[in-house]
Amino acid sequence: MKRKKLLVIGSVNTDMVVKSHSLPKPGETVLGGTFFMNAGGKGANQAVAAARLGADVTFICKIGNDAFGETSKKLFENEGIDTSYVLVDPDNASGVALITVDHNAENCIVVAPGANANLHASDVPDLPSIIEQADYVLMQLEIPMETIQTVADIAYQKNIPVILNPAPAQALSNNLLNKLYLITPNETEAELITGIKVTDKDSALLAAKKMHDLGVCCVIITMGAKGAFVYKDSQCEIIPSFKVTAVDTTAAGDIFNGALVVGLMEGKSIKESVQFACRASAISVTRMGAQSSAPYRKEII
Repeated sequence: MKRKKLLVIGSVNTDMVVKSHSLPKPGETVLGGTFFMNAGGKGANQAVAAARLGADVTFICKIGNDAFGETSKKLFENEGIDTSYVLVDPDNASGVALITVDHNAENCIVVAPGANANLHASDVPDLPSIIEQADYVLMQLEIPMETIQTVADIAYQKNIPVILNPAPAQALSNNLLNKLYLITPNETEAELITGIKVTDKDSALLAAKKMHDLGVCCVIITMGAKGAFVYKDSQCEIIPSFKVTAVDTTAAGDIFNGALVVGLMEGKSIKESVQFACRASAISVTRMGAQSSAPYRKEII
């Protein structure tokens, strides 16, 4: 059976990670432990997660003309990702993220976006035809909002479903929400989009209904250990998460999104796709790193 095509448009970063007992408070210096340098960026993480689970992935992104960017592109090629549209920015460095992870596997992250902030729709003249060839489009919010809106507009016109992981958290226009098939905020992101604080199933339902009323067909609110709240066709339920001992939660949401789209592309129901994504995410948090923590198909099975 021919694999369906996933188009991921998003960010590429190199993650510089320090493990420490605690996260530093403002003005505080904390002596940490082990240092890691890993491939990251929300777009790249989701592209790799989907590719490892069997999707035919094309990735549109922008890297700097530097060693970090060159290494990232080679990693994508090794994962079987189509890198025809990995663009090189001659004026800006590749994106970098500085990450601290504490003994509870919680993290704090600061990102220098570099070339990611310069990824424009005009950089890809044949963007409409690329989108038209995809079965799904997956995006996040580490690239310019104008690019995200343009892609969503084109995909909507061509009836290609768009899935948006609205992270990092920021407000979204009604025009963008109206073009989305599915949105996957966490509790914080859902609150910023809707103004409704999400703490339990009832408040998640209110937030999901508001996003649905603004045009989103399906809403999935990830709620950490509580699981994932799913709202579609006026029906809702919480899909429980898997209990594991976490060592690093850095890319848990990205792995979830990559796996979720793979499930949908394979014809699984929303519920089955979320269960599949929860399995992948649970495996990822038992490992250090972002892309390096993404599981392969055989591990989930």
